Amino acid sequence: MIFIARAFTVDGASMMPTLHHGERLLVDKISYRFVEPKRGEIVVFKYPANPREHFIKRIIGIPGDKVAIIDGKVYVNDQVLEEDYISAPARIGFSPQVVPEGHYFVLGDNRNNSEDSRARSVGFVPRELIVGRAIWRYWPVTKLTIVRPPEIFAEIH
Repeated sequence: MIFIARAFTVDGASMMPTLHHGERLLVDKISYRFVEPKRGEIVVFKYPANPREHFIKRIIGIPGDKVAIIDGKVYVNDQVLEEDYISAPARIGFSPQVVPEGHYFVLGDNRNNSEDSRARSVGFVPRELIVGRAIWRYWPVTKLTIVRPPEIFAEIH
């Protein structure tokens, strides 16, 4: 039996202020069979250090992108991301690196409280570990929304 979507609960503060602990998401598991993940999308992936655990992060870099975090600013292909969806710039940097083929660079929106691609335990996330893309926040009902990537990612080439 193939399921096209799956529910996940946000565990922790790594995606604040976008997503909060305890919120529930519906994750599209089938689209990535036909299209590649895109910058800005919030994805669920299997934690590389323990594939039974799932992490929720935002894709910042796709295969072939040069990514860096310098003085709190995130760069993709030498362009600064003007991130209005984060509450504070990253204190932990990341020296310029090219995202390998078949991998993705992910960050939590709460840059200073996130185990993401900057951590050795995560690194560049292999495509096969990505479970799917968050499409709906359905709980709490008062925050029912479609999950969309910020428009700034459309400007990155």
